[in-house]
Amino acid sequence: QGQMAAKQSAHTPEQIDKQILDHALFRNSVSETIFSDLPEEVKSEECVFGIDEAGRGPVCGPMVYGVCFAPIKRNKELKDLGVADSKTLKEEEREELFGKIRSVPWIGWKVHVLSPVEISTGMLGRTKYNLNLLSHDTAIMLLRRALEEGVRVKEVYVDTVGKEDVYQKKLAGLFPELDITVASKADSKFPIVSAASICAKVVRDRVVTGWGHREPHMHTSEQPLGCGYPSDPVTKAWLAQNFDTVFGFPSIVRFSWATAKTIMDKSCVEVEWEDDGDSDEESKGTPKLAQFMKKRRKADGSARPAYFEERHLAHVTSL
Repeated sequence: QGQMAAKQSAHTPEQIDKQILDHALFRNSVSETIFSDLPEEVKSEECVFGIDEAGRGPVCGPMVYGVCFAPIKRNKELKDLGVADSKTLKEEEREELFGKIRSVPWIGWKVHVLSPVEISTGMLGRTKYNLNLLSHDTAIMLLRRALEEGVRVKEVYVDTVGKEDVYQKKLAGLFPELDITVASKADSKFPIVSAASICAKVVRDRVVTGWGHREPHMHTSEQPLGCGYPSDPVTKAWLAQNFDTVFGFPSIVRFSWATAKTIMDKSCVEVEWEDDGDSDEESKGTPKLAQFMKKRRKADGSARPAYFEERHLAHVTSL
């Protein structure tokens, strides 16, 4: 019984499903890595390693990076699973293949869920952290982590972000001992990248569907979010109806996206900072930031925005 217990998975399908849902409900403002157990075979056999992402373009929800790895000698069996570019598959097909990938004892996988908050904060920070650099760093982090854990990576296939030759040179410089191929549409060319693509897409879809909004006064559950892409009319309608005139959008929205910024510029309150200069007649109608610091309830009965409550901020009248 002791030997059997030692072989039991520390990350059963049920535990992984719960971790994904818990992230969506309770931890969606931070980034998180979700991963399988490490198969013994990937530590003893040379492996192929695939990297891809899901959710790069949407204005809503996280971007999820996925990696899959398996022994090179299993390539034919990997193809026989029927994995394909996740964008060409229906949702139920992706879910079925994700289940197959998780049930195969010689495949390992990891996904890193990058929260909308981290994405937007990086892009709008004093030192800009653009999406390409964030993507590169996430892929590098996942590959390094696998190597540190003892995965015998030999071949790496990556769906490109930016120019293929530049990205390939960057990865080759960091991992000179590996055979690295960076290619456009790698998820449709290499089964191991297809598998990574499926893991990333399924996890992203589950996180978006299960998202626990921390701003209940800003969200109406009956309104469909749509696919999250700026071009989707359903997503546009959701954005137009789910924002606060002071704090902007709920945390599921990437507020650095042009679609979100356009709505905020048009519909949100203009704030004048007191040290921007002496007030004049033209600014008398503009609300001061201090007005929103007072502890009061809105006309509809809702409480102050959670931003102030969580940070224990209070209105100060004197020093």
